[in-house]
Amino acid sequence: MKIARYNGGNIGVVVGDRIVDVTRIVGVDPVEWPPIGMNRVIANFGSLRSAINAALASAPSEPLEGVHLETPIPWPHKLLAMPGNFAAHSAEMKASPFSVGDSKGADEQGFFMKSPASLIGSAEAIIIPDRPGRTFHHECEIATIIGIGGNDIPAELALDHIFGYACLIDVTMRGAGERVMRKSFDTFCPVGPWITTADEVGPPDDIDMRLWVNGELRQHAIANEMVVGIREQVAMCSSVTRLEPGDIIASGTMSGVGPLVPGDTVEITIARVGSMKLAVTSRVAAR
Repeated sequence: MKIARYNGGNIGVVVGDRIVDVTRIVGVDPVEWPPIGMNRVIANFGSLRSAINAALASAPSEPLEGVHLETPIPWPHKLLAMPGNFAAHSAEMKASPFSVGDSKGADEQGFFMKSPASLIGSAEAIIIPDRPGRTFHHECEIATIIGIGGNDIPAELALDHIFGYACLIDVTMRGAGERVMRKSFDTFCPVGPWITTADEVGPPDDIDMRLWVNGELRQHAIANEMVVGIREQVAMCSSVTRLEPGDIIASGTMSGVGPLVPGDTVEITIARVGSMKLAVTSRVAAR
């Protein structure tokens, strides 16, 4: 099942080229603050699923191309990320003039946190801030969405705690400065275009991950090349902090990171999950 958030906080299920409105079925108020409706949907999905399935035959729908897709979980309790989680990327960062301690693997560094305020959806633009002399890079990643929370989740049970997956681009300002700050500018974490539930994706080991800039393939890897696999990411994170429904774990990126500048178009595809294409613009142009 592909579950999306769209048009001002509505909840929908994507079926082919249409989106079915299940907002009322799942009991979400689109304008509630904070916007945690999707968190509740995920937490209560076991009891909601039959009603959602029944609604797919009768609830109103509209063409997917005509809606504004928003990031599925705009208010996660935690947005965690794995640094240096592909050996080839760690090697390229070690050789890079931008490296400031970003070259160690996730198995050594653990995870870091990225501001949830950086989240945007697939219909929005990545905004490059005015920072003279700084370079901004794309990072192709898969987002793991927690469905059942817990502490100290063993890797062999981790898949039972995963609700689904989404595409994620981790935009990074290279150079000196705290990693969390360099990765937390507004718009620096596109996630979407929807959440594809784990049962539809299947085992995550062979997931193909690709990213293009202006039609040029920049990044490509398979999930089983990760230093810390998806199961182990859940185990590592839950050994430190309790995971909650709707928490997001960003997988870390593969080699091939490169610059994004205003005027670019960046596209990411995660096999069996989805794809997003976003414009890159400047803060001045966005005002």
